[in-house]
Amino acid sequence: MNLPRFYCREALSPGAHVELPEPVARHAVRVLRLAPGASLVLFDGRGGEYTARIERIERDRVHVELGAWRDVEREAPLSVTLVQALQAGDKMDFTIQKAVELGIREIVPVDSRRSVMRLAGERAAKRVAHWQGVAASACEQCGRNQVPMVAPLEKLENWLARPVRPGTLRLMLAPDATATLSALAPATDIQLLIGAEGGLDPAEMAAAHQAGFQAVRLGPRVLRTETAGLAALAALQMLWGDFGGLGDV
Repeated sequence: MNLPRFYCREALSPGAHVELPEPVARHAVRVLRLAPGASLVLFDGRGGEYTARIERIERDRVHVELGAWRDVEREAPLSVTLVQALQAGDKMDFTIQKAVELGIREIVPVDSRRSVMRLAGERAAKRVAHWQGVAASACEQCGRNQVPMVAPLEKLENWLARPVRPGTLRLMLAPDATATLSALAPATDIQLLIGAEGGLDPAEMAAAHQAGFQAVRLGPRVLRTETAGLAALAALQMLWGDFGGLGDV
C-alpha cells in the first residue's frame, strides 16, 4: 500500500522535526485519520522526497519527524509548457490537475478574446494561487516531487510578445490544420497553446503564427478546450516521452 504523500513549502532536511501546514494536517487527521506513529512521505518541491513519521497530534496540529532523503524523481523527459486560455467554471482546475499527472512542466494561464471567464487584479492572483495548490495536490497523488509552476495570468498577446528559448517547438491546436504531431521532428522543449471554449480567434492565431507557433490537428474531430490540451500532451508523451518511445511502455 502506498504511503500518504504531502507537499510542504518549507525546505525540509533529514532528521528535522516539523509541523505540517494547516491544510495538510487537517487532511491527514480528518480525512485520512492518521494516528501517531503513522508513516508518510513529504516533499518540498526542490527534488526528491523524505520518509517521515507522525510524532504527535494536537487537534489539527500534526508534528512529524523526517527520516532519510530519497533521490526519487518521476519527471517526464519532455519539458512541456501548457499555455491555456482561461476556461469557464471548474474546467481550469480539471485541466491543471490532469496536465500535472501527464507530466506538464509549467502552466501559463492566458486571457484570450474568446475566454468566457474574466479575471483581473487581486481576484486573478487568488485564482492563480488556487491553481498552484491544485498542481501541488496533483503531485501528491501522482508521485511527482517537483511541482510545476503556474505562471501569473496575462493577456495572450502580451505573452506572445515575450522572447522564446532557442530550440523550443511551439504548437497550437487547430481542427482545420493539415499537419499532425507524428509528422513533426521529435523535440524535448515544447510550448502547447490551447484556446478557450470558442478556440483562438483569427487574429490570435495569426499572432501566434507570427510568434513561431505551428498549427496541428488531433484527428478529424473537434475537441473541447478541456480535452484538447490533455489529449495533445498524452500524444506527445507517447511519441517522444515516457509513455513509450524514449521511455518504458
